[in-house]
Amino acid sequence: MELMNRYLPRYQFAETHSLHVPASPARVLDVAARPEITDDPVARSLIALRELPNRLASRLGLAAPTLRQREAFGFADFTPLGRDGERELAFGLAGRFWRFDYGLVPLADGPAFAALDATGLAKLVLHFTAEPEGTGTRLTTRTRVWCGDAAAQRRFTAYWLLIRPASGLIRRRMLQRVRDAALLAP
Repeated sequence: MELMNRYLPRYQFAETHSLHVPASPARVLDVAARPEITDDPVARSLIALRELPNRLASRLGLAAPTLRQREAFGFADFTPLGRDGERELAFGLAGRFWRFDYGLVPLADGPAFAALDATGLAKLVLHFTAEPEGTGTRLTTRTRVWCGDAAAQRRFTAYWLLIRPASGLIRRRMLQRVRDAALLAP
């Protein structure tokens, strides 16, 4: 968990899920890094539901069109933080996730993520580890969130209570999609 600890050693919120994949750790991480793995119909539906109030309000002229100018939230919004061979892979995200438009902060790379002052916002790391287990790999995804100040933590806490069940479902489905794709990979 070197990458996770390098980019987010302290955190207030965490979520972990894992499963066994009958494939090598290298193959499993190669598949986990592919953007189409996160393109899940259930995840798309949950994100569309989360974004619906803002999109509808902006169409009716009741709110600024904060989401109308952008694609739905997805894996492309994450910043690759790095990969450690066949052991781990990490992605970062920063913003005010509790806002309708997520309040995302664009980040060029891992050093930019590490250097970002989190005052008023939250930093999130999505992390995969692949550990040999029997005839395959134990694939684990961990999500950690660090809020840079008390106000951000209060806002994120309310948001976390609402989205955590959906977040967990998305992570578990992501693991299943990695497993299924790893079995099909050459």
